[in-house]
Amino acid sequence: MYLGELESKSIYIIREAYREYRGGLALLWSMGKDSTALVHLARKAFLGKVPFSVVHIDTTFKFKEIYEFRDKYAKEWGLKLIIAKNDKALKGGVSAGGGRFNCCNELKTGALKEAIKRHNLKALLVAIRRDEHSIRAKERYFSWRDAKFNWDYCNQPLELWTGFPKAGADDGTHVRVHPLLHWREIDIWRYIKKEKLPVIGLYFARKRKRYRSIGCECCCQAVGSSADTVDKIIKELESTGIAERSGRIQDKEKEYMMQKLRSLGYM
Repeated sequence: MYLGELESKSIYIIREAYREYRGGLALLWSMGKDSTALVHLARKAFLGKVPFSVVHIDTTFKFKEIYEFRDKYAKEWGLKLIIAKNDKALKGGVSAGGGRFNCCNELKTGALKEAIKRHNLKALLVAIRRDEHSIRAKERYFSWRDAKFNWDYCNQPLELWTGFPKAGADDGTHVRVHPLLHWREIDIWRYIKKEKLPVIGLYFARKRKRYRSIGCECCCQAVGSSADTVDKIIKELESTGIAERSGRIQDKEKEYMMQKLRSLGYM
């Protein structure tokens, strides 16, 4: 089945990242469907035990269901969880009310910068997919960020399936590793069904609305849907023409906003 091929490629990338960056590798877990699938793949890659840290970037504005899910499964799966916050920005009153670009940059990218420095991380496993957003489609499986956290999306290296470029270990750079880059939204849901993975209830329709993408409560909107089971979500995705991130408010603003955020280090 094609899901097995997707899984095998992702596990190969995860193991390559671990081989190259052992001791300086971590996985970013938002508790969304994609990063939860990535945690599951990492557990599969290492016989049920994730041998590196799992980082949650906590803006403090996430849905309460996200925190409940995090605490339950971090304990159940025996994860070495790092909760990263930009305390300085939070104390300074940064919020979406002061501009979503600044909020995302400070509370997500700023928190990640601090976590990388504090825990001496050289590589991050991130659950983005090419089909999510036109800017994420520019990524590579192994993608450098420079010492200032910037991403040079105009100067991407050639990437062959059997020869991934690696980042320097001592020059202040780090690398983003994207094991799910070749997956689609519908593939993730089919995999959730196949593997019987837990997902947050926000994804399922209540009163004919559900969330297709989740994050901070102030920046997410439910979309019209009657899909209240995994099977119904899969069926819906087989025919919908609505973009997955249509409910993410920051994506509705200026066209270049996501590109600018990602060039500065946003996930």
